[in-house]
Amino acid sequence: MQADIDAVRERLRDAKRVVVLTGAGVSAESGIPTFRGEGGLWRNHRVTDLATPEAFARNPALVWEFYNWRRMVISKVDCNPAHRALAAMEKGPADFALITQNIDGLHFRAGSRNVLEIHGNIWKVRCTYCGDVHLEQEPDFGTAPACRKCGAPLRPHVVWFGEGLDPRLLDTAYRLSASCDLMFVIGTSAVVQPAASFPFAAKSAGAFVVEINPERTPLAGAVDLALAGKAGEIVPQLVRP
Repeated sequence: MQADIDAVRERLRDAKRVVVLTGAGVSAESGIPTFRGEGGLWRNHRVTDLATPEAFARNPALVWEFYNWRRMVISKVDCNPAHRALAAMEKGPADFALITQNIDGLHFRAGSRNVLEIHGNIWKVRCTYCGDVHLEQEPDFGTAPACRKCGAPLRPHVVWFGEGLDPRLLDTAYRLSASCDLMFVIGTSAVVQPAASFPFAAKSAGAFVVEINPERTPLAGAVDLALAGKAGEIVPQLVRP
């Protein structure tokens, strides 16, 4: 393992363009629930049944209660060593971009700035009528928030199940993936599209792709190097002086 980490450190020193793709596993190391598997319930509701446009249309108050609870959980956790190490990696000499599937904002809290949040941000709200988006810092936003501009109902500014990604963000993510020479895929199962295709776009363009995950994923056989372990233990080793 150490030899592999040293080899990746050398590649990182020589890289011109670095792209990182992060998933729920990175946030899980800070104590944020992933809502996948047997534990994916909230008040006996399946999360995949709450995080949908249909659920919001049927019972917006319940959906807001769920997201208020999620923000409360996130407000009580801290960035972990992986978040901080990625922020340090951004300060290196290479062009750097971080594409994240996470909506918790922890990458920004850790100091990362060139972040593409392809699934949105739980701390932002969006008007269902005029489309205005703004940041709200309070965890509890009530169960019937209204737009300050037009008075229409607000919704969380996140991508729900059944919704497509913002085409502009998606195009940017593909462009970044296809133009890097080194990609890290960290804490993601690499099965949720379209994010799962980003490593293949990078690989097809000639990039060296490194996966960091505690468990073997379907992507492991396709990358150049798979490092088994926690992101908070491995990523800091890549950026140490």
